[in-house]
Amino acid sequence: MEIDNNDLLSKKLQVVIHLAVRSLSILMVFVIVMGVLDVAWTLYQRLITPPVYILTISDMLATFGAFMAVLIAIEIFINITIYLRESVIHVKIVMATALMAIARKVIIIDVEQMDATYLYGIAAVVLSMSVGYWLIHLLPRKSHLEE
Repeated sequence: MEIDNNDLLSKKLQVVIHLAVRSLSILMVFVIVMGVLDVAWTLYQRLITPPVYILTISDMLATFGAFMAVLIAIEIFINITIYLRESVIHVKIVMATALMAIARKVIIIDVEQMDATYLYGIAAVVLSMSVGYWLIHLLPRKSHLEE
């Protein structure tokens, strides 16, 4: 989005937005570090709980969910840093982050506890996000940018 360089208010507002995005990037690094500590703590707790040094399937799924949450936070951080560098939102990267988030949901889902309509909804989201990502992938790179 072009900013009118002759308009003082627009310039000042752009600086405020830039500072807000920088603040978000710092906060996201904090979230990532805390997420890594949480993954380590969760894994440690699972390993010291009897039977010691053995992970059950539910333990592994919980750990995978925690790992995926950190990876999603890293993807969001990448989105923020790219926006800071280029002042452009990369739709393809945002779609990839959304796909990772829905993949996390699918990985940790307990099918036995879910209602069928919920599972159909998740399936519809996975399908639509996958088709959307595929369509964006077919476009030339320049059209992936939202200006």
